[in-house]
Parts: sequence; C-alpha cells; structure tokens
Amino acid sequence: MTFSVAVIQFTGLPGRERENRERSVRLIEDAAADGARVIVLPELAISGYTLNQDDLSAAAEPCDGPTLSAWTEAARRLGVVIAGGFCESDGGRLYNSALLVGPDGLLLHYRKLHLFDGEKVIFTPGDRGLAVASTPFGRIGLCVCYDLRFVEVMRVLALQGAELIVVPTAWVCGFDKVERDGDGLIGQARGAVVQANLNQVYVACASQSGTAGDIAFLGSSLVADPYGRILAGPLAQDIEVTLVAPMDPAIAQAALVRTERVKPREDRRTDVYGVTAGGQTL
Repeated sequence: MTFSVAVIQFTGLPGRERENRERSVRLIEDAAADGARVIVLPELAISGYTLNQDDLSAAAEPCDGPTLSAWTEAARRLGVVIAGGFCESDGGRLYNSALLVGPDGLLLHYRKLHLFDGEKVIFTPGDRGLAVASTPFGRIGLCVCYDLRFVEVMRVLALQGAELIVVPTAWVCGFDKVERDGDGLIGQARGAVVQANLNQVYVACASQSGTAGDIAFLGSSLVADPYGRILAGPLAQDIEVTLVAPMDPAIAQAALVRTERVKPREDRRTDVYGVTAGGQTL
C-alpha cells in the first residue's frame, strides 16, 4: 500500500495559539487535498517555539485540550493521521509534547525525553517513554527534535516495529557548527537521514522556519526513505512550505534484508549489547 506523507514547515507565533491552531487545521486540509495521508507539523506548533515561560504557560493545555479536539476532528473528517507538537500542562508542570492522532482518535501522546538548552529551565523531561502505534498507514513512531541526537531513540522505535518515524522539530540557528552540505542538509537533518538508513525506516521531519521573537530557525524539513535517500527537502530556513513524498511500507520491510548475507536486524550482537525500553531489552 503506497501513500503520501506530508511535512508542513511553518512558523508558530508565540502568544497566538488560537491562530496557530486554526492555521494548522487549514494546512492539514491543504496537505490532505494534495493527497497526503500522514501529515506532520513542527515542534510546539500551537504555542510557537519560545523560551518565554509566561507565553508558554498562557498557551499550555492538557493532552485532551483544544488541540487534540481540533486535530481529531480533522483526522476523522479527512481520513488522515496527524502528528504535531504543543505545550502541555499537567499537574502544574509544562511538557514539550506531541500527539499522533488518527481518524479514530488519539494514537500516541509523547513527551519530549531530551530537553535542549533553555528548554531545561521551563519544561519537565518526558516521562511517557517511547512507543509505536498501528495506524491505517502502517506502524508509526514519534519523537521530537533533540531526541534525534540520541541514537537509542530511533533504534528503539525501529525495534518496536516502526516503519515510519515522524519528528516534529524546531531546529534553531546558532548551534550547528558545520555549514549546509552539498545536499543542503544541516547537521541535525543529516543525522536524521543517516539514521533512516541505519534503522531501515522512513523518517519525516517537520521544522519551524523563519523567526519567532529572538529565535531564528533553520527549516530543513525533509522526508527520507529506509535506504537514506532524500525523497523531499530539505527546505530553506525562511520559507513556509508543505512537502509531500511517497511512502510504501513494503520498502521498509524489504530494507531489512540488503542481501542474502547482509541483514542488519538479524546481524545485531544482542549477546554483547542491547537497548532497554519500558523494562524490556530489545
């Protein structure tokens, strides 16, 4: 079953969460009209990516708040799966969270495990672990931005059976010490492409772009296949665009066996090393 995945690159504006939410639904509708069945929005798409605690506190909402309602209604009406980030409030704490929503409702509720730079002052580290959901469009895993720097994250999701890993991001300027390469890739995006190949999964990253307050973003949204081929993107840092690329879960399955004697999953030395998730060694 071949279908299309979309990554939506745009700037969520701090202090305008209602406008951002309404805009996200319009962009989801546009992507669905272009044929996308899985649609990915950026990190903190609804609150906007900011390190202003007052703005984030004002924009924060529970998991079952207006964003889940809006995205669930859109997913049901359009027959799509939606992933994106929002600022979550729970028990007086703020979380950098993301949702995966399908036509039948909530599929995954994720809290970013690895907080980046100034996020550590504002957010509480994620406590919901890593998980993969079965969807009408294959098995999908979810993580957020800086999580990609920790290779165990994508490896765990792959070993849990993910065929596609969706990554809401807000790649920011000032930390990547290497210029874009000949393919236009920044370091973070290059890492996502490499890990797609190493873990035999599709990867779809949707980043913030432009500027919001005093934070500038690198864009670089992209889709890569399980062989590390870039199917769409990377986008420039100052544009708001939706990319649509094809995905076929059968290719993800075929990538597990590169040749008769090269089978990356089977060749792992689990007698020497392993990764643990949820108390289980994978």
